[in-house]
Amino acid sequence: MHSLPHILYSVAQTRSLDRLAIKQYATPGIVLMKRAGEAAFELLMARWPKAQNIAVLCGGGNNGGDGFVVARLAQQAGLSVTLTLLHRPDTLKGEAREAFEALKQQPITAMNELPQRLDECDVIVDGLLGTGLASEVRGEYATVIEQINQAARPTLSLDLPSGLNADSGQVMGCAVKATATLAFIGLNRGLLTGEAPGYCGDLYFSDLSLPGALYQQFSGGIKRVDYAALKQLIRPRPAHAHKGMCGHVLLVGGDRGMSGAIRLAGEAALRSGSGLVSIATRREHAALMTAQRPELMSHGVESEAELTPLFSRATVIVCGPGLGAGEWGRVRLAQVLAQPQPLVLDADALNLLAQHPQQRDNWLLTPHPAEAARLLSISTAEVAADRFAAVAALQQRYGGYVLLKGAGTLMCDPSGEITLCSDGNPGMASGGMGDLLSGVLAALIAQGVALPQVLPLGVAVHAAAGDRAAGQTPRGLLASDLLPHLRQLMNS
Repeated sequence: MHSLPHILYSVAQTRSLDRLAIKQYATPGIVLMKRAGEAAFELLMARWPKAQNIAVLCGGGNNGGDGFVVARLAQQAGLSVTLTLLHRPDTLKGEAREAFEALKQQPITAMNELPQRLDECDVIVDGLLGTGLASEVRGEYATVIEQINQAARPTLSLDLPSGLNADSGQVMGCAVKATATLAFIGLNRGLLTGEAPGYCGDLYFSDLSLPGALYQQFSGGIKRVDYAALKQLIRPRPAHAHKGMCGHVLLVGGDRGMSGAIRLAGEAALRSGSGLVSIATRREHAALMTAQRPELMSHGVESEAELTPLFSRATVIVCGPGLGAGEWGRVRLAQVLAQPQPLVLDADALNLLAQHPQQRDNWLLTPHPAEAARLLSISTAEVAADRFAAVAALQQRYGGYVLLKGAGTLMCDPSGEITLCSDGNPGMASGGMGDLLSGVLAALIAQGVALPQVLPLGVAVHAAAGDRAAGQTPRGLLASDLLPHLRQLMNS
């Protein structure tokens, strides 16, 4: 078993890897299938060592063939195995048929009264549907998937939970909610974004002992990043550092009733290492903000003339947290867009930008799916249906560096290269998390991190801070809970 790879593939690319392994490295398909089944059985016994009764549910493709191997190995190990094949045995083909014929030599129990048997088993092995699923799950497959979920037994999915789209991460009508998922040969990009993280459970990967040269000769794929892979980009500060060397972040936002958003962004910038942080907000907010956090230089801004002098000192400008969509916010955004510094736009700045689209090379746009839908003039459902296409379309329309928030945050740079961050947790689905991210990104720019590195590093630091703050109790996580962890991570 291997740690998760840092290159993710589409379904078509994974199939190409499979073909290369068979043709160029003389690895027969049945050998790969046997290795997959062996890896899956090894994981099953490692995760559930006391399991005695397992139910193996198989479809008619190679995914089912992997399940046949698991069933055979379990029977040989002395476990009680029951099998459901949702396919006529006489129509099985290729390696799946070969694996089934080997299985027939074992005293496997045919599964009847499926729901009752599933309730009684220790572990369910899901080998129903593979990565080729392209339409909604219907009929008997949909019925069995619902029965698996209702049984609520530990479930190991082979390749992916049946019913997931391996390219987009979307549920195709219904999908198995797995306890663990074991992917083979190439890790499909859809398993780490969209709805998929809520269905995969713990995700594992096996390359089936294929040589590294196979992957080196195969171009394409999407980069996966996490804090562990990127923390070396955070350089120690020199002993002679002073605040002027660490940049000055200016944050613009906090209309009436929304001062908390801009303050959170400002504190995140401070905790992430910015030398100076100024906030331009409503006049009634400024004094209270300074009193609560004196390190924030808060300025009451009610006119263009009051904001203009603040621009000259700024290394980078953030606009959007708590900005509002009224006249005050519109005028502030127009002033910000006229400045030459790198920009980080979030929240209402993005909603206002959607009304008057423009392009720029040195900005970072940070929408969540609903904001992305407005920026693209499509529905949120369309964004969710293909997050990879959505983030690419955002970058093409607006230029610069763009991310699409959510489970498995996606980033797209001016070259069109897409990156996925696999850190983060559902506790981060609470107000203020995006404001923190804006502050983190701005602080990195202020400290001289190159723009191509800012989004991956900032997103990874933010997600890792969320994971540390959440621990084993993600529900009730507050954005401000991340602040001390941001400081620690920026100093690791």
